Amino acid sequence: MFTWPKGLLQLVLLHTAWKMGSGQLHYSVLEESQRGTFVGRIAQDLGLEVSDLVPRMFGMLSKGEKDYFEVNMQNGILFVDSRIDREELCAKNADCVVHLEVIVEKPLRFFHVEVEIKDINDNAPIFSEREQILSISELVTSSTQFPLKGASDADIGTNALLAYKLSPNNHFILDSGADEDESKSVVLVLKIPLDREESPVHHLVLTATDGGEPKLSGTVQLVIHVLDVNDNPPIFNQSLYRIKLLENTASGTLVINLNATDLDKGINREISYFFSDNLPFLFTKIFSINSDTGEIRVIGKLDYEDTKFYELQIVAEDKGSSPLSGHCKVLIEVLDMNDNIPEVSLNSLSVPLPEDSTPGTVIAIISASDKDSGTSGQVNSFLWPTGLPFKLESTFKNYYSLIVVAPLDREQVAEYRIVVTVQDQGVPPLSSSISLLVPISDINDNAPAFTQPSYTVFVKENNPPGAHIFTVSASDPDVAENALITYWIDEKLWPLSSYISVHSESGKLYALQPLDYEELKLLEFQVRAKDAGLPSLCGNVTVQVFVMDENDNAPAVSGSSEDNLILLVVPVMPGHIVGKIHALDADSGYNAWLSYELVEESSVPWVVGRYSGEVSTKYSLDETEEGKIQSVLVLVKDHGKPELSATATLGVSLVTSAHAIKTDIHLPRSGESFMPLVDSINIYLIIAICSVSSLFLLAILIYMALRCHCKAKETMVYGPGTATLVCANEVGSWSYSNRHSHILAGVSSEAGVKSDLMIFSPNVPVFANSGDLRNGTEMPPDSAKEVSFLVLAFLTFIQNHISMVSV
Repeated sequence: MFTWPKGLLQLVLLHTAWKMGSGQLHYSVLEESQRGTFVGRIAQDLGLEVSDLVPRMFGMLSKGEKDYFEVNMQNGILFVDSRIDREELCAKNADCVVHLEVIVEKPLRFFHVEVEIKDINDNAPIFSEREQILSISELVTSSTQFPLKGASDADIGTNALLAYKLSPNNHFILDSGADEDESKSVVLVLKIPLDREESPVHHLVLTATDGGEPKLSGTVQLVIHVLDVNDNPPIFNQSLYRIKLLENTASGTLVINLNATDLDKGINREISYFFSDNLPFLFTKIFSINSDTGEIRVIGKLDYEDTKFYELQIVAEDKGSSPLSGHCKVLIEVLDMNDNIPEVSLNSLSVPLPEDSTPGTVIAIISASDKDSGTSGQVNSFLWPTGLPFKLESTFKNYYSLIVVAPLDREQVAEYRIVVTVQDQGVPPLSSSISLLVPISDINDNAPAFTQPSYTVFVKENNPPGAHIFTVSASDPDVAENALITYWIDEKLWPLSSYISVHSESGKLYALQPLDYEELKLLEFQVRAKDAGLPSLCGNVTVQVFVMDENDNAPAVSGSSEDNLILLVVPVMPGHIVGKIHALDADSGYNAWLSYELVEESSVPWVVGRYSGEVSTKYSLDETEEGKIQSVLVLVKDHGKPELSATATLGVSLVTSAHAIKTDIHLPRSGESFMPLVDSINIYLIIAICSVSSLFLLAILIYMALRCHCKAKETMVYGPGTATLVCANEVGSWSYSNRHSHILAGVSSEAGVKSDLMIFSPNVPVFANSGDLRNGTEMPPDSAKEVSFLVLAFLTFIQNHISMVSV
C-alpha cells in the first residue's frame, strides 16, 4: 500500500475537503483483536476497484497518535494492524471511535472512515487494598453495618457491573443495596453477634465479580478483630443529612453540628468525629470537622461553577479501649449566586468608518458571557453615551452586532468613543464594559467656502507690476486631498488676465500692471476655489478692486495769458475784479482740489481769490499808474501729498479813457483762461445777480429741509454693504479734466466724466478722515461744514456768472 507523508496528506485533506466533498464508512471491531483481524471491505464499500488502489495512490491516515489499522492493497480489506486497548484509548468513555482519513487520486477523492472499538471483558475488578481490617466488639448487636471499600473495573457497561460475594461464615452477610443517595456501596452486616472467646479473629474473603462474559473477579481479605468490653458504637440521630449552602460562603461558617450518642459509660461513650478515609483530599481543603463537638465548618472557597455537590462521609468513634464507630453522610448542595461578572469581548471591528455609511452597516461583532446560572447568567447589553448614531442588535445567543442607525458627518463628529456595557440579571446585577474608538473617515461632501460673500479691495494707482494687493482665503472642513484648495479667476464674464492674477495655492491676488485711476476705477471679478476631492467641489467669491487716486497730475492752466492784455480805465477802486484764472487737474478728490495765490503778494497791488482764481485790486489805482503794463504771476496748487503746482501770468495796463479800450482791446480767443471786465455795470448785471441770489437762497432752504427730514428718518452708517459718501472736508472746489475713465466689471459700463460728488458701496470697512476705522458706527455728517461748502460753492457760481455778465 502506498503510504502518504503525514504532513503532505494533512494539507491535501484540508485543501480537498471542501472541494471534493467526503464519503463516510462506519465499522466496528472488538478491542484486543489479533493483528490481521478482518474489519471491512473498504475498497468495495467505497466503490473503488481493487486494481485501481495502487495506480490511484490509495492512502490512509489515522487521526490518532498510533496506526491501529492497515489496508491490504491486493484485496482492499481493512484489517487490524496492532493491538487495541479500549481502556487505554478511551478510558471510561462509552463511545470509543478511531477516525481514519482515506484519499485517492485521479480523480482526487476524500473519504472519512470511523471504526468503533467495542469493549470486551478484559479487566477484572480490582480492590484498592489487598487487606481490609475491621475491629468489631463482641457486644455489637445483630444487623450492625460496616461499610467496606468497594472494587473498581476499568471496563464499561455490563462488563463493569460488579456483584459482591462473601466467603461462607456464620456471622456476616453482605448488603449491596442502594442507599438513599442511590450510590452503590458494600456493607458488611453482622448476622449473629460475635464471641471473642470463641473466635477472636475472623478471616473472610470478599469477591467482586463483573457482569461480562466470561466473568472476571477480584478479591480482598477481610480481617475482623473481635473486641471486648466496649460493646456499643456511637449512633447518629440520622444516617443522611442534606445541607444547602450559598457559594462564596464566608470561611468559618457553621455547616452543621453533628450529634452521635453512645450507650456506654465513661470513656467508652466519649466520641471523636472525623472524616472517613474515603473522602477526597480536596474536600478536606473546603470543610473541617471538630473532633470533639462534631461541628462542620467551611474553611475554603465554595464555588458553584467548580463543584455543585459535596458528599461528606463522617465517622463517629468512641474512646473505649476497643473503639467503636458510627457512620453518617452529609450531602451539601452548593447554591449559585451572582458572583461572576459578565465577560465581554470584541470579535471584530471595521474602522475607520466612512461618513457616508448607510444605516444598517455593521461596525463590530461583540460577544458576552456569564459563568453564573439561571437569571444570574442572562445578560443584557447597552451603549453609552446615549443618543449615538449606533445601536446594538442581538444576532444569536450572546453575540451582538454594532450597527449604524443614523447618518454620520465627520465635520460634526470626527470620532466616537463608545462604551459597550453588559449586565446580568442577578441580584445585585453585575456588569462589565469595553471601550471602542470609532474614527470617521472623510468623504468630499463640503465645497470650499469663503469667509464672506464678497471682498472690496482698495489699491493705490501706479502700483509696481506684480504687486500683491490682497489675499482671498477659502476653507474646507474636509481633510487631506478633500480640503486641498486651488484658486483661479473666472474669466467667463470678462477677460482680466492682463490686469489681475491669483496664486493657485495661496490665494494671493497680484496686479500684473500699474493701475491708473484716471483710466480704470473698478475691477470686479470672481475668484473660484476648488478642492482636490473626487468629485471635486467648488466655491466662488466676488472681488471688487477699487483703484485709489494718487496726486500724480499737476494742475494745468487752460490757455495762455501772456499774449492777452487787460486794459483798465483809471481810477480803479479797491476790490475791482480784473479777471479769473481757470485751471484743471486730471486727478480727483483732494488731489484735484485747487487753490490760487500770488507769487509775490506783498509788492503788487493785486490779490487773488484762494479758491475762485479771481484777480482783483488790493488798493486804488490812479493816473500815475497809467501806461504801465503789470504782470500778475498766479501759483495754482492742488491739495495732494506731495503738492503739485503750475503758474499763470496775467498782463494788466491802465488807460485814461474808455475810448482807448474800445480801439485797443482785442477780444479773447476761444479757450483763453480769463474774462476781462469793464468798468461800467449795466442793468443786466443787477438783474443777473438778483436772480442768482434768489435761486441760491431757495436752494439753501430746500436743502436744509431735506437734510432735517432725512436725518430724522435714518443716519448714514459706514461699513460693509452701506453707501459711502466721498467728498472734501474743507471748503473748496474740485476741478477735473475731461479725460476718459471706465470700470472693468462683470458687464461693461459707459464711463462718464468726473463729478464733484461720488457715491459707491464698498464691502470693506471705510476709513474716516482721521484715519480711524469706523465699521458699523454712526458718523453723522457735519451740517455746518456742508452748509459752508454749499454757500461758498454758490458764491463761486455767482461770481462766475457775474464775470460772464460783465463781459
